[in-house]
Amino acid sequence: MQFRLTAALPILLALIAPATASSTSWMESDGAAIRIVSSGLSDEKGALRGAVEIRLKPGWKTYWRAPGEAGVPPEIELAPTSDARSAELFFPAPERISDAYASWAGYKHPVSLPVIFDFPKAGTAGIIEGKIFLGVCETVCIPVELPFSFDAGTDPDNAGDAIAVAAAFAALPGPAREDFGVSEVLRERSHMEFHVKLPPDTQHPALFVAPPAQVQITMPKLQERQETSAIFTAKSLGDPALFKEPLTIEYTLVSGGKAVAGQIALP
Repeated sequence: MQFRLTAALPILLALIAPATASSTSWMESDGAAIRIVSSGLSDEKGALRGAVEIRLKPGWKTYWRAPGEAGVPPEIELAPTSDARSAELFFPAPERISDAYASWAGYKHPVSLPVIFDFPKAGTAGIIEGKIFLGVCETVCIPVELPFSFDAGTDPDNAGDAIAVAAAFAALPGPAREDFGVSEVLRERSHMEFHVKLPPDTQHPALFVAPPAQVQITMPKLQERQETSAIFTAKSLGDPALFKEPLTIEYTLVSGGKAVAGQIALP
């Protein structure tokens, strides 16, 4: 993949307008329109559910949480003035995307990323403001920074917002199972083998891994497929010392239009 550089990065392309309901207005950038929406009030743990809606224009793409050897994964950075204390993004199953420069994990169609905002107490909503970072790609990739500010308590019972947020969470992968998930990882120096279990009669399996921030792993490639199993291989990149201690990595496994997510120890 190739990034287009401009005189000032990150690129600031937001069109600021008054928000409606408990959401931002649509913010325009090259290749996409983006908005953040919330629904309801914080639960007993202070968690308020929301979604980042990304309307990609035809031919444009954006990144998954761990895009591969390069890329700009989506990220929310809250301002100190925000009533929410933190924001955690979640990700539906991505696709494997190949271009002239690399293969990476991302989305080629409009996508909604669930988000949970953490508030100090239950039954509340308030001002959420900060910046969202992401990359969008056509023939080149553009890093985008969009500032936002909205009052999640403006209309917490808005039916349209509730539908959008519920749909985003419903699209997340289910939990990995004994018959559908990574069963074992073998490692010899920088080479890794991921042994996975698959439901019978499913096609086109794909494995996506999200290692800890300090570690980088190439996109897993399918090497062997049986009726209910498969083997993917990948390589570790960077400092070998980072792999001397056991690591836990998160993964998403896709097959036959279904997806599961889980964790597995990397020896």
